[in-house]
Amino acid sequence: MWLFALFVAVPLIEIGLFIQVGGAIGLWPTLAIVVVTAILGTSLVRAQGAMAMGQLRDSFNQLNDPTEPLAHGAMILFSGALLLTPGFFTDAVGFALLIPPVRRAVFKYFAARVKVQSFTMGAEMHQRAPQGEDVIDGDFTDVTPEKKPTHPGVQGPSGWTKH
Repeated sequence: MWLFALFVAVPLIEIGLFIQVGGAIGLWPTLAIVVVTAILGTSLVRAQGAMAMGQLRDSFNQLNDPTEPLAHGAMILFSGALLLTPGFFTDAVGFALLIPPVRRAVFKYFAARVKVQSFTMGAEMHQRAPQGEDVIDGDFTDVTPEKKPTHPGVQGPSGWTKH
């Protein structure tokens, strides 16, 4: 139900804002603002996205929880989609999501409402042995004997008796 309300409300808000802004400053300045915000937003999303990818890479390298950098990357991606969508309301939300403190607040808001059952990463996954038991790590070599023909009277390998 919320999604339906969102799909109805956002276009109505955008149409209303286009009418108000277009009436106040005219058609061409309104269209220029829409194009400039798309261009500016694209460059900001590229810069913020590169920074988020660096933070994600660092969290993987240090075996830290990648949840927050992934969430920031998703919000930046969503921000880019909003900035490329023509409109003033979507641009305002898109630019707001490019501000790191806003992204942190959104992350905290959703993190407080999501419960994670378990999370393991890196070397922690290999510590499955019960405590007090020894684990022996070793190598092996396959020493299966070569298969010999089982037919009586056959003196050697032939095309008919190969196994």
